[in-house]
Amino acid sequence: MKGLKYQLKSVLRDKFCLMTFLLPILAAAALNFMGSIDLSSLGELHFGVLENDLSPQAAAWLERYGPATAYTTLEELTAAIIEPSTNVIGVRADGDSIKTAVSGDELDIFQQAAATLPALYEQRAEAERANVLTLERPDILEGFQDIFISAVLIMAMFMGCTFNAMNIILEKEDGVAFVNEILPMTPSQYILQKVAVGFLFGSLSSIATACICFRMSWQNWGMMLALIVLSSFVAALIGLFIGKLSEGLMTGVVHIKLVMLLFLAAPLLCALIGVSGPPAVMCSIVPSQPAFDGIMALSAGNMGTAVKDAGILAVHCIAWFVLYILLSSRRSQQAM
Repeated sequence: MKGLKYQLKSVLRDKFCLMTFLLPILAAAALNFMGSIDLSSLGELHFGVLENDLSPQAAAWLERYGPATAYTTLEELTAAIIEPSTNVIGVRADGDSIKTAVSGDELDIFQQAAATLPALYEQRAEAERANVLTLERPDILEGFQDIFISAVLIMAMFMGCTFNAMNIILEKEDGVAFVNEILPMTPSQYILQKVAVGFLFGSLSSIATACICFRMSWQNWGMMLALIVLSSFVAALIGLFIGKLSEGLMTGVVHIKLVMLLFLAAPLLCALIGVSGPPAVMCSIVPSQPAFDGIMALSAGNMGTAVKDAGILAVHCIAWFVLYILLSSRRSQQAM
């Protein structure tokens, strides 16, 4: 118990470990806040006109498609059009019709609207007699929001890998690892201390992230907690491997980045590409894939798939634990 308290104090003094604990929580809060922002106004048309230039009928027709700002001089209108941070379309009277002006750095959708607007104005009488069906504007981020949230939660679940790896590497740098080798501590006690640190912080970070991102029933929360516990345990074990195999801090950081990239890339590619069949089974070798699939299944209300993924994670826990015990026993025999 004293060794575990020492490990916790050591982690709490490490700014890198604290940053990895808070990063998923901050990312979840930012993603949750962005989900409440209405981005539909970014696709609206914005017009710039000269005062007393357009007829009242033309001005009223133009405002049906977007807000129009009146400028007193041509120089002010030109400055508004060429402003890089805006997509203002300049509109001026051209006899009985209108003409538009753009700077050329606008998005294609705004340039096409500017090119079509004069012809649409000339055919406004025919357009009035046409039946108009107004479709609901789709949310651009809605289709990817669940994937973003699941990716953030995966990042939180597998932060225990970073905790344990950095903790062991820093102990090597400070010489504490040599002290641990002569302490009256069994291999099981050492594994318990190291796994407990990464498991505890990874679980806490994941639970806080899940509370921010998800609103679900108590039954689904129970399954989510199971996914978090199993994923955090696997991540803590993998952190032990990275810490043991890394000779120095820079090597350890490279290994951590590669592992975290694999943890995020595998499930995201499977979700975006739509991998199924044998390739999907191969992807389940990466422990983050069943965790990601289980989170997506819970968000869709598919409890059966989530239970299956929790079973795959349980197999990962047993396999990684047995592998670490075998490797540790072999290294101990070689040292003797």
